[in-house]
Amino acid sequence: MRTMEHVQLDPLAIIARAQDLALASRVIGYRPDDWMALTYQRRRFFEWGGWLALRPMDELPHYRVLMRRERHQWWSTWAADGHRPAIDEMQALLRERGEVSNRDFAIAERTRVNSYRGRKDSSIALHYLWRIGEAMVTRRERFERVYAPSEAVAPATLLAEALDAETDDFLLMKAVAATGLTKLNGAQGSLLRPFSARDASAWKQRKVAEGALIDVDIEGVKLAGLVGLASDLPILEALAAGRTPRAWKPLETTTTDEVTFLSPRDPVIHDRERTRRVFDFDYKWEVYDKPEKRKFGYYTLPILWGDRLVARMDAALDRATMTLVVKGLWFEDEALATDDAFAEAMGRGTATFLGFLGAATLDARRMSQPLLRKRLEAVSRDGSG
Repeated sequence: MRTMEHVQLDPLAIIARAQDLALASRVIGYRPDDWMALTYQRRRFFEWGGWLALRPMDELPHYRVLMRRERHQWWSTWAADGHRPAIDEMQALLRERGEVSNRDFAIAERTRVNSYRGRKDSSIALHYLWRIGEAMVTRRERFERVYAPSEAVAPATLLAEALDAETDDFLLMKAVAATGLTKLNGAQGSLLRPFSARDASAWKQRKVAEGALIDVDIEGVKLAGLVGLASDLPILEALAAGRTPRAWKPLETTTTDEVTFLSPRDPVIHDRERTRRVFDFDYKWEVYDKPEKRKFGYYTLPILWGDRLVARMDAALDRATMTLVVKGLWFEDEALATDDAFAEAMGRGTATFLGFLGAATLDARRMSQPLLRKRLEAVSRDGSG
């Protein structure tokens, strides 16, 4: 897997929040909400973006350019035109109080709005100020954002904007790094400025000529125009030769020794079409589907074993008893249900997962696979894989 270029935040906590699941699958000893300490106490990261991304603080000068460009996007224009009194009020309160949360205001005291950003004009105003860079998220209470003036959150040296051209290059290279191999579709949305397919093609050609990018063809896959980072060439050559790249040597157990449970929003599976092509794994997060439309479950986690996505598990954490309840397990190949090696890896992975959650026990009674149910019940009893 590539390193993560950003972490997408999500408030839903059925097992654990998506960001915690994604980080736990990569960071040894990670515990839920560790990211909050790094973000709000140590100020190593900051929140920004329409889809709630967590980003390294030292990249803020580039995002300050996007915050300026955000003023001319449709949502921000709508908010500024329709809610100026509330925006002015929130600006004054931020200066006066230092911190402001939408939770500070009763809905009966505010103008009601119909927006996916909130039901009160205060929520629209605070979100607008955050999007354009006048406010930043300083902390969270019960996952509700608490805002402060940007200068109270970020170092002054990082509040200055980078150059526009430098920012475009940085963000486009970051998009390549995040995807690994890409055609750079949708770059306009990343840059918040007009950027056509012709512009993307010209930029890629320039970067290939400079030696920063390389053209990549994948045997047996009809995807023209793919590029990757030139610095990734040794990794691609090792993979093409059937070797594991030296940089990918695990610090502890491998994904063959111990399965990994992926977040529904994990970057590995974020591009559903690529997931089907590369892993032959058709994944849909069914949390937004009506119960009768769900094929697997409300909150299914893809299971990585070795270099394959082999199964998915629907589960929930009962926080009253701190019990992980497994509601269902589905395999891509049913032969795995009686595979001893997989059962061992599943047991170890589940033990690690319980430790991450701080769960005391596991309830596998709904599982229909006897071998695996027995193995997971043993994990629940003795806490070992």
